[in-house]
Amino acid sequence: MIEFSVVIPVYNGSKSIEKLVESIENELVNNTFQIILVNDGSKDNSAQICRGLSQTNKNVKFINLRKNFGEFNAVICGLSFVEGKYGVIIDDDFQNPPSEILKLYKKAEAENLDVVYSYYDSKKHHWFRNLGSKAINYLTTFLLKKPKDLYLSSFKIIHKDIISEIIKSRSPHPYIDGLIFQVTHNVGKQKVEHKSRNHGESNYSLKKLISLSLSIIFGYSLLPLRLTFFAGFLSIIFALFYMLLYAFSIIPEWGSPIVIFMCGVLLCSVALVGEYIGNTFLILSGKPAYIIESIHQSKTPID
Repeated sequence: MIEFSVVIPVYNGSKSIEKLVESIENELVNNTFQIILVNDGSKDNSAQICRGLSQTNKNVKFINLRKNFGEFNAVICGLSFVEGKYGVIIDDDFQNPPSEILKLYKKAEAENLDVVYSYYDSKKHHWFRNLGSKAINYLTTFLLKKPKDLYLSSFKIIHKDIISEIIKSRSPHPYIDGLIFQVTHNVGKQKVEHKSRNHGESNYSLKKLISLSLSIIFGYSLLPLRLTFFAGFLSIIFALFYMLLYAFSIIPEWGSPIVIFMCGVLLCSVALVGEYIGNTFLILSGKPAYIIESIHQSKTPID
């Protein structure tokens, strides 16, 4: 049985992917493993390099997507091809040394955990990404009910049973950690090393931060709807209370402010419900999370 399936979403990683694959092979030489490379519409020659790796290495499977669908979509695609007992997700930028994979594995095995997240003493990301990570951490703690001290790192190990459940998602905008916490809370964390990026620049941006935040809010929790109902209920109580005080001439007429307030609550409520309806429409319309252009793998089976 294959012990590890290492899933690597690749986007413009031509300068690092060969060294990363070589390093994984060296670190896991005493284990049975497969490496799943998913090219997410790279604009450089990552596809050609990944194809070459799959043709010369029996442990490497290469999946080429038709266009850029996003990191989480590429990961979901890669997880769909996991054959090992565990799936390991690692970025293509070499900031997480492959030597740390075994630390995650030993933690999962020793404590019988479904998922083990990595965490760092010192993160080498750009300050904006670190700030965004903190914002997402607070949001997910509130909405997903995750432990406050758990950092949702992209570098993690997931048991095959959990993978089998989360790949059932039909959302065109999957959020891996949201799917994980819908299935299990049997998770742990392991300290690992984190290095500075040697090549290229981070693709993390304000647009992606906002998009991810909206996906978490409207894709994995009903709390916004409940808060909107609560706000609407309070506005009704406020309006009735005002009418009562005005009827007894206790306060002057505040017609315009109340109308503006009620209209604001109404517009926010309509927009919020629209987000949920829109997400439901995308799922029901069959919009795919990813489209595979081709799959490449050496014909020599894994030992």
